[in-house]
Amino acid sequence: MTPGVTAGWVGVPKIGAAPVILDWPACRNARDLGGLPTRDGGRIRAGALLRSDHHTRLTPASVEVVRAAGVTRVIDLRWAAELARNPSPFAGDPIYLNLPLLMEEIDYDFPPDTYGPLLDHNPGHVAAAFRAIAEAPPGGIVVHCHSGRDRTGVLVALALSVAGVAPEAVAGDYALTKDSPAINMLNTLAHAARKYGGVEPYLLGTGVEQRHLDAVRQRLS
Repeated sequence: MTPGVTAGWVGVPKIGAAPVILDWPACRNARDLGGLPTRDGGRIRAGALLRSDHHTRLTPASVEVVRAAGVTRVIDLRWAAELARNPSPFAGDPIYLNLPLLMEEIDYDFPPDTYGPLLDHNPGHVAAAFRAIAEAPPGGIVVHCHSGRDRTGVLVALALSVAGVAPEAVAGDYALTKDSPAINMLNTLAHAARKYGGVEPYLLGTGVEQRHLDAVRQRLS
């Protein structure tokens, strides 16, 4: 990302291209998932689902860059204590939702090569965040946590999977974030398939409804 540039995108998604790195000054891990291929030969819609690290460093001008990208919902997956340390410039704005993806006290093992336990132990949190994507106003959705890797990676992976993106492509996007081996997300999706029958059965078991799956699929693809 190039400091001082005020355009919403560094480039334009191309057929078969990787997700586009967003030029959001003061964000270190922002990209548009548009262009990722779906199993039916389609593509994820450009500008529909964006991911990033936290927004505390955004200047007022940078905030306007985000708004200019057509963002109508910001989903912040961090804990309250994280918000206190690094508040969001969008807090209090109608577009902003804080929906922690993890329970406050993690009382389970967190292996280094899979987010399977996150899925197992946080179904209500996952459901609330996924429903927020499904029920967002028309426009772009930004999902973020602190670094934009773990919590963001899981929620984005679930949404992309529902939209029809294959595990390898989901993991390929995840791996664009620093220190994020693709195998971690492949293991996570394999865990969902092995234990729950797949991402959609997992989500339905958390309390997500079929209409939410349909809405995410429609808005992303």
